[in-house]
Amino acid sequence: MTSSPLDAKLSSALGDRSANSLKKAFGMLTVGDLLTHYPRRYARRGELTALSELVVGESVTIVAEVIEVVERTMRERKGTILEVRITDGKGILVLTFFNQAWRKNELTPGARGIFAGKVGEYRGIRQLAHPDYELFEVGDERDSGPEAKKWAMQPIPIYPATSTVASWQIAKALGVVLDTLPPVDDPVPHAVRVDRELLDLGQAYQLIHRPENDAQWRRARDTLRFHEAFLLQAALLQRRAALREQPATPRLPGAELAGFDTELPFTLTDDQVLVGDEIARDLAAVTPMNRLVQGEVGSGKTLVAVRAMLAVAESGGQSALLAPTEVLAAQHLRSIVQTLGPDRAARLRPVLLTGQLSQAERRTALLAIASGASRIVIGTHALLGEKVQFADLGLVVVDEQHRFGVEQRESLRRKGARPPHVLVLTATPIPRTVAMTVFGDLDVSTIAMLPSGRIPIVSHVVPLADKPGWWNRVWARLGEELEQGRQGFVVVPAIDAATPEDDLDALTDSVERRETADGSADADAVARPPATVAELTPLLRSHPALAGRRVEPLHGRMSTDEKDATMQAFARGEIDVLVATTVIEVGVDVPNASTMVVADADRFGVSQLHQLRGRVGRGGVPGLCLFVTAAQQGSLARERVEAVAATLDGFELAQVDLELRREGDVLGANQSGGRSSLRLLRVATDGDLILEAREAAAGVLEGDAALREHPALKAALDRRLDESERDFLAKN
Repeated sequence: MTSSPLDAKLSSALGDRSANSLKKAFGMLTVGDLLTHYPRRYARRGELTALSELVVGESVTIVAEVIEVVERTMRERKGTILEVRITDGKGILVLTFFNQAWRKNELTPGARGIFAGKVGEYRGIRQLAHPDYELFEVGDERDSGPEAKKWAMQPIPIYPATSTVASWQIAKALGVVLDTLPPVDDPVPHAVRVDRELLDLGQAYQLIHRPENDAQWRRARDTLRFHEAFLLQAALLQRRAALREQPATPRLPGAELAGFDTELPFTLTDDQVLVGDEIARDLAAVTPMNRLVQGEVGSGKTLVAVRAMLAVAESGGQSALLAPTEVLAAQHLRSIVQTLGPDRAARLRPVLLTGQLSQAERRTALLAIASGASRIVIGTHALLGEKVQFADLGLVVVDEQHRFGVEQRESLRRKGARPPHVLVLTATPIPRTVAMTVFGDLDVSTIAMLPSGRIPIVSHVVPLADKPGWWNRVWARLGEELEQGRQGFVVVPAIDAATPEDDLDALTDSVERRETADGSADADAVARPPATVAELTPLLRSHPALAGRRVEPLHGRMSTDEKDATMQAFARGEIDVLVATTVIEVGVDVPNASTMVVADADRFGVSQLHQLRGRVGRGGVPGLCLFVTAAQQGSLARERVEAVAATLDGFELAQVDLELRREGDVLGANQSGGRSSLRLLRVATDGDLILEAREAAAGVLEGDAALREHPALKAALDRRLDESERDFLAKN
């Protein structure tokens, strides 16, 4: 690959000191890393920032004017305090500097500049302590006339910054790089650029970082946004073509599947039949299936997967089902054995492999897998171990794909002598734009219909901030359900006050989803201690509304045997209320469970709440879900919970979830293994652009999948997608 100026080390362009600062602050290594650190907004010298909108605790970068400078001696210790009052013309913000009196020589009344720091408050007045700042220099020739107006209105890029590297320091580093940047090959072919009236790449970099007017940075941003979409779609489509060139063993359905279908006590939904036909065609092909099946909670995705396993078993092939938790893996085993029936289960010998099996149990399972005696293998991460060998791995089924990293899925695929067929299941419906962006190399099937007879779940928000007395009503309502012979779940974010690292999934996920575009989070929800299993279990056991009821805990710190025994006891009706963490989020199926109470619901993401709600109402009894939250009315956290309670439509909620996420989460660590390549592209709003980019990339790749005629595009794909992200595209 020809070296690009974008591959040059930052140290060669800026020197070691500046390069090391940028590396430490942002992980930047190359010139390309710096050039793609785009402004988050633009300010103007002539327009001041509205100080009334600043929030205490936020790190801000603002434009303001100095109106007063006061130096005074500290009372309780030696030294002086310099207080500088700045204004936007309406509000006042105070800058405080300790023992830095020399700053009054430059921070003079009338001076304007950019000020950066964390907003604090002292005696009711907002302030920045020891802020960084850069003052505007006004030359004599700019004091009046057209030049002064142009200077005042020229956009000033404001960059994502840190406490150690300010926005203007990033701007200066970019200025040095842009002044010396050689011509850059454009990965978007000339014909595509002309058709869409795009700038060339080098010009786009110049204008997004050093615009003279708004029109310039907007056009540059549009060009670079299309670049991101085009490169990602080209990578996905190139991988899709490569996958179809690999050989796979065709798996044709026969007597096993026909007999299974005949014995089903119910009729498949139209969607299940349609998706089953799509999978059957894929399995019969000489190229490996790579299909994503998305469907609502309880829509019957697992049944579709079992039918695919039977088609593979017909030719002696094995299927491996990878589940995210031991609770779910154990339940899958019980459910599949029951679904197959005793005779078919005896022939196919489904086996369970988890990390906490005894040595003897593990040896027995490994032998059954290696010999091919077990045609259906169900397990957790233990399936990925080096000692796990398959006789003829024909199908890999990944349940709840978002719970697994790239390497985990790929290590299982490698256990096949030939590339196995891959079926990915998700109960989190995926908006069209995410399907194109994240799963663009997979064929997507959708099961939207629920089985007949399913009674809709009733959902309510319990707003403790407005109605604190409703806390006791929650447990009274749960008690009413138990009086009718039913059971309930109570889900909390943490095991105990310590919240060990291995149980932070729910908290981390919800905090990340609460973060807005500028990175700020719902501070109130983060500050409040979460409800815990350790706290709530004894409280419910002693609550008058639940007197005499059997209340038991379930969480990730329990052993496999303990979790399995608890779940089986709950399924048998020996436990009335299960107080659990999100170990019950997916797949747990207890038909008699009618009630789901989610404590601190605002600490969970939209898709998590929808998944949790799907654990009830699975039998013939109505489902009830109570989302308990202390979030204030009008807050983002409260809006998220109310959005889930307002609809049972998972596809509608998926769009809400997408709009609440930061863009980096779309290709986050679980999916890509590294930092997202998306900088300007907004998956929630740029669906049309992504589709246009996909069509343009398909046109370029048609007849030139290896990109021999487009070396700049090939080089850009190698450069822009870091190693871990390319693994994601290759291995998903």
